[in-house]
Amino acid sequence: MATFRFIMASYETNPMAVSHEIKSQLAKLLATEDLVVEHKKTETACFNVHTRVLTLPMWEKASSTVYDLLVGHEVGHALYTPDENWLETHKIPQQFVNVVEDARIEKLMKRRYAGLAKTFYNGYKQLSEEDFFSIEDEDISTFNLADRANLLFKIGNFIDVPLENDEEKEIIGMISEIETFADTLTVSEILYKYCKKKQNEQQKVADIDSHDQTGKSQTPSNEVVESSEDKTEESGDNESKESEKTGESGSAPVSSNSQVDNGEPEVQTADSLKEKIEELVDMDAIDNVYVELPKVNLETIIASNESVHKEIDQSFEYQQKHYEINLFECPDTMFKKFKLSAQKEVNYLVKEFECRKAADSYARATTARTGVLDCSKLHTYKYNEDLFRKVTTLAEGKNHGLVFVLDWSGSMANVLPDTCKQLFNLIWFCKKVSIPFEVYAFTNEWQRGGYDYESGLHLPADRSPHYEKKDGLIAVSEGFSLMNILTSKVAGKELERQMKNIWRLAVCFDSPYQCHYTYSNRLSLSGTPLNESLIALHQILPKFQKENKLQKVQCIVLTDGEANQLPRHVEITSRLDSEPYIGVRSIYSANAFLRDRKLGTTYRFDYGYEKFTDTLLNNLKDNFPSVNFIGIRVLGGRDASRFINLYHNYGDKEYDKITKDWKKLRSFTIKNSGYDAYFGLSSTSLAQESEFEVDEGATKAKIKSAFVKSLKTKKLNKKVLGEFIALVA
Repeated sequence: MATFRFIMASYETNPMAVSHEIKSQLAKLLATEDLVVEHKKTETACFNVHTRVLTLPMWEKASSTVYDLLVGHEVGHALYTPDENWLETHKIPQQFVNVVEDARIEKLMKRRYAGLAKTFYNGYKQLSEEDFFSIEDEDISTFNLADRANLLFKIGNFIDVPLENDEEKEIIGMISEIETFADTLTVSEILYKYCKKKQNEQQKVADIDSHDQTGKSQTPSNEVVESSEDKTEESGDNESKESEKTGESGSAPVSSNSQVDNGEPEVQTADSLKEKIEELVDMDAIDNVYVELPKVNLETIIASNESVHKEIDQSFEYQQKHYEINLFECPDTMFKKFKLSAQKEVNYLVKEFECRKAADSYARATTARTGVLDCSKLHTYKYNEDLFRKVTTLAEGKNHGLVFVLDWSGSMANVLPDTCKQLFNLIWFCKKVSIPFEVYAFTNEWQRGGYDYESGLHLPADRSPHYEKKDGLIAVSEGFSLMNILTSKVAGKELERQMKNIWRLAVCFDSPYQCHYTYSNRLSLSGTPLNESLIALHQILPKFQKENKLQKVQCIVLTDGEANQLPRHVEITSRLDSEPYIGVRSIYSANAFLRDRKLGTTYRFDYGYEKFTDTLLNNLKDNFPSVNFIGIRVLGGRDASRFINLYHNYGDKEYDKITKDWKKLRSFTIKNSGYDAYFGLSSTSLAQESEFEVDEGATKAKIKSAFVKSLKTKKLNKKVLGEFIALVA
């Protein structure tokens, strides 16, 4: 309740433009459930009790106070108005039920939330001052009881609403006391019948007055008296002419506030309020778009570890058998050398990880008395009450697991070997501390079709859909795949062989003209389906966690750039097609929201490619709070400044700090992105060897230069690896 009152107070003191998503959160707080709230370019609010979707108009022209009033009113209907077709059992005009039901649900809402009474009071005060009920030039005493009841329960604090007799007071009292919707229908029928009776009485009086006025007019003796037939005919003609003039059938209404065209009583104040509220909607505004994530089929998306390396092996074997020399001598030598040099970094990772685990275990240790005397303390019995032995129980460590997502796009060609170095360091670390892991490389090339090296035939492309396409889902390309290039499920020797395969590919991508071998088309570098990969993680992470019985999972994304925004599915009706079909359209950041029905939350897609990815990451973090999402960005010298500017403005304190880190250490950490931590690493620094090596007979200057480079590289590695372990442990 305190939180709600704080929110309401902040709204009322802030006359800024209305934030639709803040109002959505207000609606959810009021409803105390995970409602799906949509702000659409529609004239009236509505609530679907089956889907629990509350659709609110975009009341752009409404003040924050009036907006809160309207939201609270609609949530009242969502909470208290049942989903039943009462028109089948009760023949009451909708307006009368609305008047009584509005009074009931607003009473219940104010009873449920004490702070809401002030919002309703201030909101209706503003509506009254701006004459939303169109009563400024009207005599309220001439209104029927339904109109007066509507005014009384909404703006009765600001105007005088007269009641004619005890019967009317009794009906008003009944409206104020109803608690259930069944009571609403009962009292609505009483109110309607009373208004109908009063209207009939007024009509009879009007007919008598009209007849009396006709009878009192004396006809001169020298004029011919018209026959009754002539009068009837003339009366009919007059009625016909009046009907044509007014556009109505039958007699004209006695009062403009008492009946509608078919002679039934009406509630014109409700019509006026509805029309004025509809005017608050900006129908020229861009309509909001709400999208959801598809639940993808991992069987069609993931290329298994076995199939990926079978493709690589067949390609390499096919090429090698046509040459007498070893095509892979150079990359294999590089791999062996790197593995030896990387042992220090790996051992450092292991040491840091074990130290942090031990510290965490010690911090969660519990000490308790055993109930057995400690004989070594008996001599202190005069001044020490604690003479019992104690036992310390260390809490068990958490089970860890790592999921890697590797960028397999064309722009990674020049930095892929250096990125693989970081990846391999982490994999060797995982193997040493027995942490399960999976490595996926995202691509748009795997599904294009393969090549049968034995028959020499090209295999057809596999474009199986990854999910059932529906209107409102984010679109994932059928060509998207995740290649499971490395996994902890294979034996140690097999893992080393697979890592060597990936290294050979990375070297070939980086220096295609220096290699005597090439790669399979299905393993080609492609676009950057990073966002598609984040969507697939919604199924990958819980599966990985369940299979390995893990308590804590780290998801590490290694990339060099941003990905394109994804489109959305829409149902399209074309004059050329007999049936509507599901197509795609762009998602415009200005008015697009990601909706998560499971969490009951919405996320706004802000401007910029990186913001689209951050939105998907924020949704992932909310769905998997036990998972850390870590980004590793490999940067060229000229890319760092642009990358920093995506998350920090030039000149602010954090920008200056990150820039200094980059100049000094060639690395930095960004902590305000969608990732829990986003590491920026220099590709040139990663490429430098950390070992201190100089040629025999080198000058002092060369020795000094080599020593400084070695220290910088070691410092970079330790800084980044240390921050990484702080997140992982």
